[in-house]
Amino acid sequence: MTSKIAPANGKICIAPSLLSADLWQLGEEVRRVEKAGADWLHVDVMDGHFVPNLSFGPAFVRSLKGKTVLPLDVHLMVQQPLQFIKPFAQAGADLLTVHAEAEGRITDILAHIHALGIKAGVSIKPDTDPHVLQAIIGQVDLILVMSVYPGFGGQSFLPQSLGRIEQVRSLIRTCGHPVWLEVDGGINAQTAGPVIRAGADALVAGNAIFSAADPVHALNQIRQAAPDI
Repeated sequence: MTSKIAPANGKICIAPSLLSADLWQLGEEVRRVEKAGADWLHVDVMDGHFVPNLSFGPAFVRSLKGKTVLPLDVHLMVQQPLQFIKPFAQAGADLLTVHAEAEGRITDILAHIHALGIKAGVSIKPDTDPHVLQAIIGQVDLILVMSVYPGFGGQSFLPQSLGRIEQVRSLIRTCGHPVWLEVDGGINAQTAGPVIRAGADALVAGNAIFSAADPVHALNQIRQAAPDI
């Protein structure tokens, strides 16, 4: 199994979050963001324990695999990630992101993801000190900074996240290998520019794209929010 997600190289990637899509029209929603130039599809997985909500399982990822050219960026908001890694890898995830705050030895969890031939990411909640990443940054392909409290879509961007993004970007500069810095929560045409300037190179946007009257236009507005970056 080989991931379709290339190493971070300075490109700004946009990953529409399917949590905000109209699931009745999922195929059409995916086709529209593909045509608009989306780079990845973001799949939020919630277990009802780590966060107070339930969402997609491996069957959802399997239903997407082969029907979209976009890599599948799967965010595991789950208490026990080791139980979920193999099923989602087999379903077709190209990248699996787990939380630093979840149960289990994070080094073992990241090694298990890589052993299955896919990219590994780690996410931190808004209250988690970014310095917890120092010990594991050599094992990750992506760091996901949550700019809202995880569990529900449609929340507003937390302004204090900008400083945290800058801290994580500083850690990445010293780690010796390319790492994507992804930000998820309240991303729209107004917040994208400051987030990119703070150091992000991958943006998850859900409500701003799929709840817009014209999702294609909304995605393009986010991409054009910082044309000088």
